[in-house]
Amino acid sequence: MPFDFIKAALEQRAADSLLRKRVEVANNSQAIIEVDGNHYINFSSNDYLGLSQHQDVLQSFAEGLSLYGASSSASSVVTGYSREHRLLEEDICEHTQFDNALLFSSGFAANQAVCQALFQTTNINIDTARYVIADKLMHASFIDSAMQLNNGQKNPIFSRFRHNDMQHLQSKLVHGADNLVVTEGIFSMDGDRGDIQGIKAALDDSKSSAWLMVDDAHAIGCVGENGMGSTTIPIASAKANASLGSLQTKAHRQRKVDVLMGTFGKAIGTQGSFVAGSNDFIEYLVNFSKHYVYSTAIPAAQARATRTSLQIMRKGIEREMLHQNISKFKELAIAAGLPILPVDGPIQPIIIGDPIKALAISQHLKSLGIWVNAIRSPTVPKHSDRLRITLSALHQTQDIQALVDALSLSMASMQSESTS
Repeated sequence: MPFDFIKAALEQRAADSLLRKRVEVANNSQAIIEVDGNHYINFSSNDYLGLSQHQDVLQSFAEGLSLYGASSSASSVVTGYSREHRLLEEDICEHTQFDNALLFSSGFAANQAVCQALFQTTNINIDTARYVIADKLMHASFIDSAMQLNNGQKNPIFSRFRHNDMQHLQSKLVHGADNLVVTEGIFSMDGDRGDIQGIKAALDDSKSSAWLMVDDAHAIGCVGENGMGSTTIPIASAKANASLGSLQTKAHRQRKVDVLMGTFGKAIGTQGSFVAGSNDFIEYLVNFSKHYVYSTAIPAAQARATRTSLQIMRKGIEREMLHQNISKFKELAIAAGLPILPVDGPIQPIIIGDPIKALAISQHLKSLGIWVNAIRSPTVPKHSDRLRITLSALHQTQDIQALVDALSLSMASMQSESTS
């Protein structure tokens, strides 16, 4: 039968305890979700600041719907580009100090757009060889597109360096070629920081022709000057660089990267993404990025709501609440002896190392009213299966205490079963 591998592939995933299933959320309010008639405290959302439910953001969305309708109804290069899109792009540039920005429907689309436009363009003459070198733990949205670049190539265009390993990065740089080096501001599964300062220094030392690109999907809204991400943390301040919650003055800001990708569907609480860079680079994407040219633009109402959300985020109230909750979780988790990692962001993984055990603990947590997803291969490397806990400004102290108590009970129960 045609495509008869499909059933076998699904059966193998199930046998390996790696089969993904969707759940239907009936209600989502103030960090509580309803699934199958049961209510859970949600510790698996990327809505780090709770802005998806902020009344001013919802009002702005409603106003945008009234003014522009529910869809932009065309590509941005036809009639889909509105005043709201321009204002949002200008807002991003003003607060990240990039020359220009472009909006995309998702972070996945934005990352693929950069790869496709820079490395798969066939209708222009390019004499210089080009290479992509990415951190080993980069998100699948970038890795998937970059890996396709190697298809049919005698010499691989794409390679990866060991996580935050600057010597290994330098060994990968190709002299006499254009290198695009890519990392993340906050890594989506481990929750730690990309060594942007180290990469910049390594590139300067190597004297290679290189751009540095940062995927700031999980950092926008959470770190940097006014919450505007990793690129607004001054390179000279190691102390500030280690503090996720620190706010910096404009006088000390120093942009360190050439291409920035950020998303709105996480801490900003709306949807979509952006790529920021030089005027020439953005104009190049407008002309050569198929993901931009041939996609309907994000709704103008969405762009309007996103700009409102960014304005609220920069005031810092929700960010302060988030970082208080992160500190409280770490304090309680350490006191309870939970095996958390030394990271200070909203993503707090607990490595289990086995997909069956990770699923079992996740299910036990749900029986206690706590929603924490198990993350398994291939999303994370084999034997690093984990609970991915995410904290939000919406969580109350009693929510975090309930999480820690439930984790202690669930992991003790699993340990007891393993030794019996």
